[in-house]
Amino acid sequence: MKQTFLIGAFALTLTATVARAIELGEPVWETTGLRTPESVLVHELGGRRVLLVSEIEGDAFEHDGAGGIALLSTSGEWLDRDFIRGLNAPKGMAVHNNRLYVADIDELIVIELSTREIIERHAVPGAVLLNDVAIDEDGIVYVSDSHGGRLYRLLSGRIETVIADIPGANGLHVSNDGLVIGAQRKLLLRREGALQEIASGFEADLDGVVALRDGGYVVTAWVGLIYHVSDRGDVRLLLDSRSRQVNTADIGYDPVTHMLYVPTFSANSVRAYRLRGAHEKTGE
Repeated sequence: MKQTFLIGAFALTLTATVARAIELGEPVWETTGLRTPESVLVHELGGRRVLLVSEIEGDAFEHDGAGGIALLSTSGEWLDRDFIRGLNAPKGMAVHNNRLYVADIDELIVIELSTREIIERHAVPGAVLLNDVAIDEDGIVYVSDSHGGRLYRLLSGRIETVIADIPGANGLHVSNDGLVIGAQRKLLLRREGALQEIASGFEADLDGVVALRDGGYVVTAWVGLIYHVSDRGDVRLLLDSRSRQVNTADIGYDPVTHMLYVPTFSANSVRAYRLRGAHEKTGE
């Protein structure tokens, strides 16, 4: 809203930032035929924004070489069904310096995107099911173990344990304040080595975590729930697809277009939703 005040001979115009309730409508599009899609990552590749989609294609714990990464356009067209193959059960992903880091059961895989070749494999001793990946501005790579209840990092070519006991550690996001972690039914922030709670009260264990440009987060619970978490920690349910048995796994988000990309896992598709009602500036 725009308000004008008279101060002496001068007019001062203020532009307010109006917070509106975040909403999800019906899917804008849905691409079917994926092979157990677990995670979506929005990335610029070859001068265009694309969607990298990790596909388990088989058992999530099996070292079978059947998994891979498919490539979609941001409007849902197939670009490459077999962009990267030969992985086991890939899940969360992150990119740094044109290298794709992928959580794959008990390894952190590094792929050179220009050649699509695996250039590094970092075994994570004791890992049960590595799940998500995030990278900070210093290039430190974090990876969660949802079943082992640990948080690891890759630093100077070595895997280190950051937190040895964090049950259900899953979705990761690096923010200006620290590392955001979805762990069981809590959203946590690790800052300066300490954990603090951002929000709780979710109906199921969390999976994906993305940050909104103007504050707050959108998080998923794999069973079929999507929530908005405000910057004050208020939790609001946006979508419940449990009755249709449609899972909501590790989401991707484009802050420019406000599009949310949801791998359905059980339905073998990616659904795109437009987030409506994010903080918007009104006036001039």
